[in-house]
Amino acid sequence: MKIPFMKISGSGNDFILIDHRKPIIDVNRMQEFARKVCQRRISVGADGLIFIEPSEKADFKWRFFNADGSEAEMCGNGGRCAARFAHLQGITGPALTFETLAGTLSAQVNGKRVKLEMTKPHSLKLDESLAIDGELHMLSSINTGVPHAVRFVEDLETVDVVRTGRLIRHHPHFAPNGTNANFVRLGKGSQLSIRTYERGVEDETLACGTGTVASALVAAFKNMVTSPVSVKTRGGELLTVYFKIEKEEVKSVFFEGDVHIIYEAEMWEEAYE
Repeated sequence: MKIPFMKISGSGNDFILIDHRKPIIDVNRMQEFARKVCQRRISVGADGLIFIEPSEKADFKWRFFNADGSEAEMCGNGGRCAARFAHLQGITGPALTFETLAGTLSAQVNGKRVKLEMTKPHSLKLDESLAIDGELHMLSSINTGVPHAVRFVEDLETVDVVRTGRLIRHHPHFAPNGTNANFVRLGKGSQLSIRTYERGVEDETLACGTGTVASALVAAFKNMVTSPVSVKTRGGELLTVYFKIEKEEVKSVFFEGDVHIIYEAEMWEEAYE
């Protein structure tokens, strides 16, 4: 059986998207299917897989799977890719809503530019000192749909993102589910640069939407930046984070950036058997 799909990139975070309103893959096979097709060099290859499904309370619902087959509550760049995919497929208009495990999100599609409203962040903790690899590291954390740890550094290029990120991701402090790890450098004005180790991908990625938002919000609560915040990803693209904070509470948060269609194709059974 050949499966139609699109390969889409959100600021260097790439995803396989499948219109699954008429079921193709059995629900019990989704995790294994995602793991197989996200393998690079021997299948399509991607940071994640998104199934677009019907919803009774929004324009559509998604099932989002990381490259390792684990299902995630939320993915910011994946959300922007899902919004553009749904609009291009005629599932929605340019203004849309969709269901995730983290809640219902809204998005606005303007050509390849997509602005996504995030779910309400929670579990903010600032400046916790954690022992990592025999050294104390000052970390902050927040959940922006999925958990994120944020560490500010002077030089992004000298950080061993994979090694240190993996240690943070599996640190007992973040047990049992672990966390994503972001390394952030403060620039001029309200500008940040970011590198992220993503849980589920288990590697550094070129961009992470929820990590971008988490880093901007932590920086704001530490009085380093004000909205809007411009964030440069490892892939070189700029994402913009908009938010409103009142009485130490996040009232709303959006982030915006370009979404690129890489190609549209049919996946042969050999790609996932």
